[in-house]
Amino acid sequence: MKTFKELGVAADLIKGIEEKGIYEPTEVQERAIPYLLQTKGDFVCQAQTGTGKTAAFGLPLLQNIDPKKKEVQALILSPTRELAKQIAKQLFHYTKYTAKIFTEAVAGGEKIEGQIAALSRPTHIVVATPGRLIDLLKANAVDLSKIDTLILDEADEMLSLGFQDDLTKILGFTRGANRTWLFSATMPKGVKQMVERYLSPDAERMTIDRKNPVNPNIEHWYTVCTIEEKPDEIARFIKAQKGRRGVVFCRSKAGAQNLSKELEERGFEVATLQGDLSQKERDKVMRGFRKERSEILVSTDVSARGIDVEGLAFVVHHQLPDQIEYYTHRSGRTARAGRKGVSMSFITKGDFKRIKEIEEELHIKFRQIRQD
Repeated sequence: MKTFKELGVAADLIKGIEEKGIYEPTEVQERAIPYLLQTKGDFVCQAQTGTGKTAAFGLPLLQNIDPKKKEVQALILSPTRELAKQIAKQLFHYTKYTAKIFTEAVAGGEKIEGQIAALSRPTHIVVATPGRLIDLLKANAVDLSKIDTLILDEADEMLSLGFQDDLTKILGFTRGANRTWLFSATMPKGVKQMVERYLSPDAERMTIDRKNPVNPNIEHWYTVCTIEEKPDEIARFIKAQKGRRGVVFCRSKAGAQNLSKELEERGFEVATLQGDLSQKERDKVMRGFRKERSEILVSTDVSARGIDVEGLAFVVHHQLPDQIEYYTHRSGRTARAGRKGVSMSFITKGDFKRIKEIEEELHIKFRQIRQD
């Protein structure tokens, strides 16, 4: 394994990442960083969540920013407010010992007036959700005419959240960018079409661990029970984790609310994320969960977009997801940064066919668990 220095990362950036506990590059970093530092072309990378993608694109990006130019030189598009803020925060930490590079995160759920004011100050990198960026472009609050690098992070998530039209408009505004970097955990048809339409046919394409689209540090378990037995079975599994924390996924808002109530009645401290929450309420829930005021987070798939909490030991599937891509994204909440994790599904007898489909599509193997 090469060091960050051998990959070509500048010493002042290395000092910043080492303060955050990053000493050795992950596979995606080792393969992507040298290419992105040395080449001006477009780039497509398929890599699982939790593999270190932010540093893989963030370090080369920061190294190519000219701090003396007081203009927006890079745009990073992200599917959710949480992820946009997380990316901006990481870039801020990486640049602790560099010349001042200013990054601004803009997303829905906050007053646009404050974001317009922030963007009137010198800004080198904008991290944005597609919808809010469109609003800011309409208000002439951000100038994308000088951007050198466009980064699409979690492209599959942006499409699944319905940002197709917004992305099309934004890609029209950014045709002057010298290079576009696209990162995605999966490559559904919509992402492939985007690559064909907007990126160079000569774009470098990289797949990290093609045989394992899901993080190999995750164990995949299932147990069979009736629908009525699920609350007790899930409670039994959580209790067996002995205080370790995790996320429980439900397919619907009503399902999340009902399961949260069932778990609370069984003595668990539960935080719940579902679609009816305002951004302020959602932030409060996530703040409490990160500060370990609750041991379990119950969430719908859509509400969980962008969740990134360190040290989650397990993911529970109250029901298997409708789309196989969702299984990848759900499971990716655990086993991050080289840790181990468990993805546990509670299925009925009618779900065996679905288990086989997920195994074949994602090249994983489920293990049946019989809970005592």
